Amino acid sequence: MDQFDQKIIAALRENARQSVSAIAEQVNLSRTAVSDRIRRMEEKGEILGYRVITAEEKDSPSTIKACLQISHGGFKCAPLVQYMKKYPQVKSCYGVSGEVDLLVMIETFSMQMLHDILADIDKKLPDDARMVTHTVMKEWHHDD
Repeated sequence: MDQFDQKIIAALRENARQSVSAIAEQVNLSRTAVSDRIRRMEEKGEILGYRVITAEEKDSPSTIKACLQISHGGFKCAPLVQYMKKYPQVKSCYGVSGEVDLLVMIETFSMQMLHDILADIDKKLPDDARMVTHTVMKEWHHDD
């Protein structure tokens, strides 16, 4: 699955009922290319189906959220952030002061996907870097 497939899946997760044209515009591919990719992913079993989320389920988290703390002893976070942008699951990156250099927010739909992304990011880190993962157990919002 390449970066275009991942972007298509992210768009479908956001709204599986949106048109192929809308998805094509979001991922910068033609309608035909997007249709072909969706069909191929369905045939290969990478897309297993589509579902309805009711108002009751909306309040029940279906995503796994994690915050990564990355310490690599330097101020050059930009190349790592650029690399992580290939994952639509990476929602935001923050260069911060203190012992940690970079905070990364990730949302996935499975622990396996989170594990795979973390393993890939770990390969890009310098040998002396440290990555700590915090899985979100409960989330509160300002209006709660």
